[in-house]
Amino acid sequence: MSKDTALVIIDIQIGMIDPDNAHHQEALAHMQTLLERARAADVPVIYVQHSGPKGDWLEPGTERWPIHPAIAPQADEVIVHKRASDSFHATTLEQVLQDKQIKHLVVAGAQTDYCVDTTVRRATTFGYNVTLVGDAHLTYTTTILSEAQIIAFYNDTLHGFTTDEATVEVKPTAEVIF
Repeated sequence: MSKDTALVIIDIQIGMIDPDNAHHQEALAHMQTLLERARAADVPVIYVQHSGPKGDWLEPGTERWPIHPAIAPQADEVIVHKRASDSFHATTLEQVLQDKQIKHLVVAGAQTDYCVDTTVRRATTFGYNVTLVGDAHLTYTTTILSEAQIIAFYNDTLHGFTTDEATVEVKPTAEVIF
């Protein structure tokens, strides 16, 4: 990948990781690998941190709100705060990417069916090519679909997603080289 690439980690906060969920632990380990590779290649790392309203499980200042310590940001890494599923909506993300001259996003994080999906699709409308790391995003089982089914669906749906300006590819962590 070229120097116009950034690693974007969405909503990996203490409250989003279930310590008893094996997939959450695997996805977190993959994100640690991605961070090591990005930092070694001097690729910018951008964290997106969700801030819920008062009483929400991701309310700022509560014990569930901080970025998970397993992937803690370094002092020079940017944290973008958001209040919606779309990491671009009413945030500084677009400006940060422009300032860093980024054209390609490598995306990992939570929640597959909300913030990851919305942000990946929206990134393409801004002209960013996206690599969604297929084994480094997570969600929760619903009443009709398992977590694995949801992740498989979005990996399949988003791979090859294209706008006039950009496209999405899905790769496993093992194939992501910065």
